[in-house]
Amino acid sequence: MTSTAPEQPPAITERAKWQAFAVAVSVAALTILDLSKVNVGLPSIEKALGAGSTELQLIVAGYALAFGLALVPAGRLGDIYSRKVLFSVGLISFTLASLACALAPSVEFLLVARILQGVAAGIQMPQVLGLVQQLFQGPARGRAFGIFGATIGVATAFGPTIGGLLIAVGGDQDGWRLLFWMNIPLGLAALFFALKLLPSKANGARRKTQLDLVGIVLLGFSVLSLMIPFVFTTGGPDDDPKRWFWLAGFVLGTAAFLFWERDYARRGKSPVVHFSLFRIASYRNGILVATAYFAAIPGTFLLTTLYLQQGLGALPVFAGMVSIPFALTSAASSLIGGRIVERYGRKLVVVGTATVIVGFCLILAAATLTPPEQTIWWMAAAMAVAGAGGGLVISPNQTLTLAEVPLSEGGVAGSLAQVGQRVGTAIGVAAVSSTFFATLYRDASDTAKLDAYHQGFRNGIVIAIALITVSLAVGLVDLRSRAKRGVRGVSLPVDPATPGPQAEDRPGLRDT
Repeated sequence: MTSTAPEQPPAITERAKWQAFAVAVSVAALTILDLSKVNVGLPSIEKALGAGSTELQLIVAGYALAFGLALVPAGRLGDIYSRKVLFSVGLISFTLASLACALAPSVEFLLVARILQGVAAGIQMPQVLGLVQQLFQGPARGRAFGIFGATIGVATAFGPTIGGLLIAVGGDQDGWRLLFWMNIPLGLAALFFALKLLPSKANGARRKTQLDLVGIVLLGFSVLSLMIPFVFTTGGPDDDPKRWFWLAGFVLGTAAFLFWERDYARRGKSPVVHFSLFRIASYRNGILVATAYFAAIPGTFLLTTLYLQQGLGALPVFAGMVSIPFALTSAASSLIGGRIVERYGRKLVVVGTATVIVGFCLILAAATLTPPEQTIWWMAAAMAVAGAGGGLVISPNQTLTLAEVPLSEGGVAGSLAQVGQRVGTAIGVAAVSSTFFATLYRDASDTAKLDAYHQGFRNGIVIAIALITVSLAVGLVDLRSRAKRGVRGVSLPVDPATPGPQAEDRPGLRDT
């Protein structure tokens, strides 16, 4: 009986790898951009479509919710079949959903289109992370994640600026539509290059694996039940306290998911999530660091733009420009972090989160202690400090999180990390913005409007500081654990032909 070696993907030149990476990371930036640029357009959408606080919250958090729900099934499909196909499907869907958002005649139509846009973004992102895992090994992977982190950081921070500029061009009534129109030519151009440059078999031969549909449904229900109470938290008087009953669904759904997955694996089948992944300390702790970090950052950007526009009366374009220093310093430190993460490991993340906390404290001081005519400049300077730290968190933590993950699990492992980020975003945005609005509802009056906005911003930013402190604490725990084991930096895989045994073929992964 003869055995046939599994089909290997065709050799890819170094130039072709970086071209494919450029396409993938550009599309990732486009999807992340929609998490932050729409923040600036909320007042314009409120005026144009008569949206209330709940609808405005859903426009931001609903995108993150749909994004998070689509990640794991899309990541698993990409691992099993073709990342290029899933990437292209997601990109086409994202472009069409953006068109629907741009043409939305009502806030209800916009909400539906926005959720579909989030689903499309969730289909794309796991393929990007899976492609990076496949295309690069060793120090090159650290550099790739450094560029990825810098690009995502720039997209997140430049989003409000781009949004403000587009609203200035289009006007207060319809300028928000340009936020979505811009995705259409960019999406079409990206699709052209994706079809031309992405490798057709980036994940090797197709694996004979049955898709765990029950597991996907149970996981989706669990994530949905966790995020819904926060998505519907606005801080307004119309918040329904019954929304918290969804957390009971989260507990029950998670218990059912765990039971099903373990039973599914015992029957010799491949579950949605290989729980052995969470025995890898670098992966487990990296997800926790990123979840807390992304709970703090998007909420802070939203809080800043709301405060500057509504509290100080700044134009959207100027409110958005405050984040430019964050984008620039974050990009620079992210590139540096990607190059030196192999040497310093988790220390970079700890230094980065500590620097972000310092930057957030400076943002708080700038917003509440400086004269109104100077506030925007002092806040921009403080943003530069926070951005310098943020760049040392994103790309090094991404590298550390996925460094020891088997290649065959690259897509779903990256998806789970992204789910943590999207859940963190939904919870953080809800916590920060609802605290801000709750303070305004309680304290705002014509005679003390600025004081009320000062207090609302202060209360919201304290929540963000607490969240980023959680990220720092997890980083310190991981750093101490590494020190006990004598691990100083990070060891990255170097041989693409032998990525190690597959997760489903081994009884467990050692705690590294």
